[in-house]
Amino acid sequence: MKKNNPRPTIPVWDVAVRLMHWSLVASVAAAWMTRHRLGPLHENLGYAALAIACARLAWGFAGRHHARFAQFVRGPATTWAYARAVGSGHARRYLGHNPLGGWMVVALLGCIGLLGFTGWLYTTDLFWGYGWLANLHEGLGWTLLALVALHVGGVLFTSWKHRENLVRAMVTGRKPPPTGDDIP
Repeated sequence: MKKNNPRPTIPVWDVAVRLMHWSLVASVAAAWMTRHRLGPLHENLGYAALAIACARLAWGFAGRHHARFAQFVRGPATTWAYARAVGSGHARRYLGHNPLGGWMVVALLGCIGLLGFTGWLYTTDLFWGYGWLANLHEGLGWTLLALVALHVGGVLFTSWKHRENLVRAMVTGRKPPPTGDDIP
């Protein structure tokens, strides 16, 4: 009986990226679930998410190759060309983040940052009780939820399209090596 040999894999996502990713998932989900409870639990979960997002921002400049923004945040022309390739069904596989995924990282971290900032502002004497700030914070929460849905949809689509489990890659840190016209 033959053994089913899986494709070889190489390290892509370092431990720091994976821990920050899954810690953000947990803290954002918990903050969302406690959003109607005013008080320290929701606030502390929000501050935890903000701290993790800030750490990921720093790691985007100081981390390993595939963790760095310079490696995966592409310019408008490259991003638009990639989006057109996705639409036509001919998008190339990226070992790290693809251009749309790179901009999603920026959007998610930015939205978490704004949520944390508006949440903190609402606890200050200067801004306590202002309806517009509460509405902005809530709107940012819904925006983050939409971004998360797009992110998960993009991960599932890309996993299907390139026949690789990106969720597993974010757990193990490993992906199949680039082949053919893949982009390392």
